[in-house]
Amino acid sequence: MRVILSREAIEDLVAIGEHISEFNPGRAASFLAELQIKCFELSSAPFAYERLVHRTNPEIRRRPYGNYLIFYRVIDSNIDILHVLHGAQNYMKILFPED
Repeated sequence: MRVILSREAIEDLVAIGEHISEFNPGRAASFLAELQIKCFELSSAPFAYERLVHRTNPEIRRRPYGNYLIFYRVIDSNIDILHVLHGAQNYMKILFPED
């Protein structure tokens, strides 16, 4: 399966890196690399992680990594990474702004 990072997911990763670099510049790059690896590892087990319970889009799944959550969906032979967010964020509002 092919992993595709959305524009929003890339923006999330950039924001995460900028935030971490404020406190620990040396760790920012290595942590972002770890998050990216976790995204691409989904290609070997795309259905291993739980689905979000949501009435309009039950196909979104989340993979935790540390305090972060990788939100994705599997469509045909693609894994679309939608967002990478800190678990303390109101991710339901970000994923489903129309609710």
